[in-house]
Amino acid sequence: DGHEALPESIPSAPGTLPHFMEEPDDAYIIKSNPIVLRCKAMPAMQIFFKCNGEWVHQNEHVSEESMDETTGLKVREVFINVTRQQVEDFHGPEDYWCQCVAWSHLGTSKSRKASVRIAYLRKNFEQDPQGKEVPIEGMIVLHCRPPEGVPAAEVEWLKNEEPIDSNLDENIDTRADHNLIIRQARLSDSGNYTCMAANIVAKRRSMSATVVVYVNGGWSSWTEWSNCNARCGRGWQKRSRTCTNPAPLNGGAFCEGMSVQKITCTSLCPVDGSWEVWSEWSVCSPECEHLRVRECIAPPPRNGGKYCEGLSQESENCTEGLCIQDIETASDIALYSGLGAAVIAVAVLVVGVTLYRRSQSEYGVDVIDSSCCDFIFFSPDRTYSGPICLQDPLDKELMTESSLFNPLSDIKVKVQSSFMVSLGVTERAEYHGKAHSGTFPHGNNRAFGTIQARNKATYIQNLSSISTTSELKTTAIFGHLGGRLVVPNTGVSLLIPHGAIPEETSWEIYLAITQRDLQPEGTDVLLGPEVTCGPADLSVSTPFALTIPHCAEVNSEHWNIHLKKRTQQGKWEEVMSVEEETTSCYCLLDPYACHILLNSFGTYALIGEPISDCAVRQLKVAVFGCLSCNSLDYNLRVYCMDNTPCAFQEVVSDERLQGGQLLEEPKLLHFKGNTFSLQISVLDIPPFLWRIKPFTACQEVPFSRVWRSSRPPLRCAFSLERYTPATTQLSCKVCVRQVKGHEQILQIQTSILENEKETIAFFAHDDSNFPAQMGPKAFKIPYSIRQRICATFDTPNAKGKDWQMLAQKNSINRNLSYFATQSSPSAVILDLWEARHQHDGDLDSLACALEEIGRTHSKISDITETEIEEPDFNYSRQNGL
Repeated sequence: DGHEALPESIPSAPGTLPHFMEEPDDAYIIKSNPIVLRCKAMPAMQIFFKCNGEWVHQNEHVSEESMDETTGLKVREVFINVTRQQVEDFHGPEDYWCQCVAWSHLGTSKSRKASVRIAYLRKNFEQDPQGKEVPIEGMIVLHCRPPEGVPAAEVEWLKNEEPIDSNLDENIDTRADHNLIIRQARLSDSGNYTCMAANIVAKRRSMSATVVVYVNGGWSSWTEWSNCNARCGRGWQKRSRTCTNPAPLNGGAFCEGMSVQKITCTSLCPVDGSWEVWSEWSVCSPECEHLRVRECIAPPPRNGGKYCEGLSQESENCTEGLCIQDIETASDIALYSGLGAAVIAVAVLVVGVTLYRRSQSEYGVDVIDSSCCDFIFFSPDRTYSGPICLQDPLDKELMTESSLFNPLSDIKVKVQSSFMVSLGVTERAEYHGKAHSGTFPHGNNRAFGTIQARNKATYIQNLSSISTTSELKTTAIFGHLGGRLVVPNTGVSLLIPHGAIPEETSWEIYLAITQRDLQPEGTDVLLGPEVTCGPADLSVSTPFALTIPHCAEVNSEHWNIHLKKRTQQGKWEEVMSVEEETTSCYCLLDPYACHILLNSFGTYALIGEPISDCAVRQLKVAVFGCLSCNSLDYNLRVYCMDNTPCAFQEVVSDERLQGGQLLEEPKLLHFKGNTFSLQISVLDIPPFLWRIKPFTACQEVPFSRVWRSSRPPLRCAFSLERYTPATTQLSCKVCVRQVKGHEQILQIQTSILENEKETIAFFAHDDSNFPAQMGPKAFKIPYSIRQRICATFDTPNAKGKDWQMLAQKNSINRNLSYFATQSSPSAVILDLWEARHQHDGDLDSLACALEEIGRTHSKISDITETEIEEPDFNYSRQNGL
């Protein structure tokens, strides 16, 4: 019946409520098979099922009745079937459910609700495990999300088709949301992993995931250095290591670095010993013999050489056989007489020396050679000490300009002798010197000051006050054909285009680098040399190209670079920003130089404004060395200068005066504007051959000294000392690093003997032989070809193949409005190309660019030199104003 009602046969006699001995359980219908729900209660007169709130028809019940033997109460058990169709036809807010109700004399009892659901398991996994490559001891996590199913699927993991039991391996965990976790990967964990999902309906397999546990290679220890391959003289020795600690496995990375290292070595050649001449015969002994000896020291055997052959001592009879043995008393008298005479002579000598010293003591000064004094470097961060060795008698006077020292601008040198040096001016005096310009020297002229002794005061020479103004200058006379002016080996050049100077007119034009201690305002820094071209009162009809090297790492996000010009009043005014759009001038910033198109001469400089801590100033690190006057000492001088040829030229000129030798190819250091200081240190000094003065192996330079100042170039000096003169080779490392920044290591391997030194070229492009070129010889593009290019590209074209396309193909994409204002935009673009390619003159690349545009198909580089006129070559170079 479809309504809830109690059966009519319920007795009214008193009793107990029914107690369920078995309640219906949740069930799943698999495929189309119906399920059976059962219910058992005691005492029970009747039991009926109610499903989804409605009574199940009495005819659908199967009932069994029995008697409990212990209590004598009636036990009733009821069964019903639930089909798949019944469940599918039900559309309630919850799952299909059934509940049984039992009656007794006292009343009714209800069982729990049992849900009936259709079981299934979908085919596709929601997430298959993915293959991985992991390093040994790394963590492996394989994710698995089984297919949707009712009931929810259980997950099991297989490795190479074998079940994984996480209870047997503590390194494996499969409990975390069906994922497989291997805490520390082992080589044995490599394999194919499969996720198995199963419920009462079906089983599903995921895609297999291949796990590879790899091992990156590691270097073994270095072997010992091999013997020098040269038995005598210079050779090499090597050591090796293998990538077997461990060896790479399962695709692991091979070791990075070199497996073999080689260094130069010098095997000392063996020297066989040789006897010196025999000594004089000794006096005749009481035995009537006399002796003579010789030693194997002319030369002594060295480096495994043979010892001298023969006897080192000879004896013979000194009386020609007439020996008398009993004159001992006379011999003793002679011996004692000689000793007495010697004692008297020594006493007389001592008395004479004492009297002489007393007569000299009236002057009150001990005569001590003060050619070698101790000096102490005082810097803001630390103190350094070492010897100053003066090379000639003049050097023993106070030097107002020293070729031995050019320390940091904020360093003081304190000189202390074995006695206090008296100055005779004040109790404590400072002397300021004028440093050498380092440019185009006419001999090693040094100015010296004379010091008269008055008081025993401490002498302090403050080199921080050194201020120099000097110039590198080149001049030449130019005419209508134009030309090129170069300051040799500095990267500074001036290109006067053809036609910039009126016909039948010639001008004497100069180009100079003014070396001043220019300090820009605020946070701005000077990025290159201060360049003057002139005469200043001349103007040209066509822009000339001025090339100025710079040391900035070009990045508009970190630098704002300005071109500034010095006014007649000596102040600096801004001409333009490099990124600015203007028609007055043009700046093209290459990685190492700035090419500027200008119409007026004057003094120009590139000023950089750092706009982030990542702004990089490129420094060139160079190491020079030379022997000091003390033959056991060797001086290392480490320079950190702007990465510009002119800065390097200044250092080279100064080192030539001092006899310095470039020991290693200079390297580039990226110095960031992040306020961290610079550290310079000497490492790996051979311990039993060389030693460095205490507390000088590492020197630290404040950030502001490196970042704000470009002149004089930063220099740190290190003094090394040999233990013996036999040491002729120096091997060490010089480490230059910015704290929390870039680091460079220079490997020094040199002979300290002049005739064995290997010469390292100073400049990649030595242009000292051609400081000025006039006429067509100064240009890479022949004038006839240049005219045809300009005639072609200056004319606008409907297809857009005009001077703008020429600019684009030459990487000129900014501020094109400047060229539009010129009478011949193509000519100015080619002038800029000439300025950029003064060293390489890569005509092939220009020809390819023209062919790509489609204007010409001829290669400019094939034009013979006969098409180029022979120019006049005349120039003059001066070393100062």
